[in-house]
Amino acid sequence: MGGLFSELSKKLAERWLTLLVLPGALYMAVAAVGTTLGQSAALDVGRLPHAISDAAQAPQVTTVGGQIVLLAAVLTGAAAVGLAAQSLGSVVERVALAASWGAWPWLFGELAERHVARRKRRWDAAQAEYQALRLRERAPRPADRPRPLERHRAAHRCKRISVERPERPTWSGDRIHATAVRLDREAHVNLLILWPHLWLVLPEEIRGEIGRARAALTRAAVLGGWALLYLPLTWWWWPAVPLAATLVVISARRLRTASDTYATLLEASVRLHLSDLADKLRIEDQPVGPLLGGAVMRRLGSSAPVSEPAS
Repeated sequence: MGGLFSELSKKLAERWLTLLVLPGALYMAVAAVGTTLGQSAALDVGRLPHAISDAAQAPQVTTVGGQIVLLAAVLTGAAAVGLAAQSLGSVVERVALAASWGAWPWLFGELAERHVARRKRRWDAAQAEYQALRLRERAPRPADRPRPLERHRAAHRCKRISVERPERPTWSGDRIHATAVRLDREAHVNLLILWPHLWLVLPEEIRGEIGRARAALTRAAVLGGWALLYLPLTWWWWPAVPLAATLVVISARRLRTASDTYATLLEASVRLHLSDLADKLRIEDQPVGPLLGGAVMRRLGSSAPVSEPAS
């Protein structure tokens, strides 16, 4: 047990150092540079060595006790900043996934509703263009048929808006919502009710893959939290603007990638292992589809949908 606790404490210290202290120390260093240089001499890095030398000669840091106090203050401050970034990251994640956007405060809810309506109109137009090209592919004369590149571009334009018809104000939110829509439509299962039961019968390696995909989604959101923390530094130091903008772009791209991977794994897990759950529930073996999905949902105490989800 002593060895177990020792290894556990080592892992916790490593995660604390990696996730909180190091990014927090970098943030504090950037904040110190920004307040030292200011707006007027934002790029005058030649002033930094003199400022560091003056700070190192201060009486408070020349003694061992002062150095210990300074190190403790830096570690505490870095950890506090890291915790703040984690908290902001949870807000960024909730906004990016927008699962409960209908309950957002009035102004934000109104803006989100208008954005959803605009995304629906764009998706409908792109989908109509894509379906028109699909119909033209059946033309008797080859000259009347569209080039494959045109159809691929139309499909890409549609997917860039949303995989299914938009129901949320963000692409990442719609990507995960699309998994529930597809499974509801094609297998008549409610993912929200089904998932806790299915999770218990999934193999360990699949649960590990899903967990890693979910952790990647959280890390991408935390990166957005760091971007929000860097924004106030622009008041003292304008180079913080491109730094914050870069973090926003990277966070947005990673959020899209991580949400796509996570949603794909969710859907694949249901399609591949719904029969395993049905077997545990003593349901007759049959192909994955509306009959099996409806039987599983009835056994779990939820009625199966009688039609496609409302668009």
